[in-house]
Amino acid sequence: MIIFYDGNCPLCSIEMQQLKHADIHQKIILEDLNALDFSLRYPSIDVNQAMTYLQAQTLSGEMIYGLDVTCQAWEIVGKHRWLKLIRLPIICLFADLGYRFFAKYRHSISKFLMPNSSCSNGQCHRKLKSDKR
Repeated sequence: MIIFYDGNCPLCSIEMQQLKHADIHQKIILEDLNALDFSLRYPSIDVNQAMTYLQAQTLSGEMIYGLDVTCQAWEIVGKHRWLKLIRLPIICLFADLGYRFFAKYRHSISKFLMPNSSCSNGQCHRKLKSDKR
């Protein structure tokens, strides 16, 4: 599976780092939508659209989106099996609404939850109070 994510979002980057750490069999490829050569390597992916919600491409070439990406990715690495619950019929509706809210405001939410973090090119760092980056 190839996951296309916003590497300039601290919360997104942290989840992708955790996912990659759990991926001991190297089944997931992470691609930062902000990479300078992204459009050259993935011309079929509309970066502007991909920035609105998480997208991934399965081994069969199928595109999946949003929480389906999250659930399938964690299932591939054998972690967080409880995430299947958010794909149940009624719960899925509310989970998807919550995800769309998060996706739209992910940078603001990240700043609120992680005020001392900054990201560039998929690398996120905690700023020290004396660091004026």
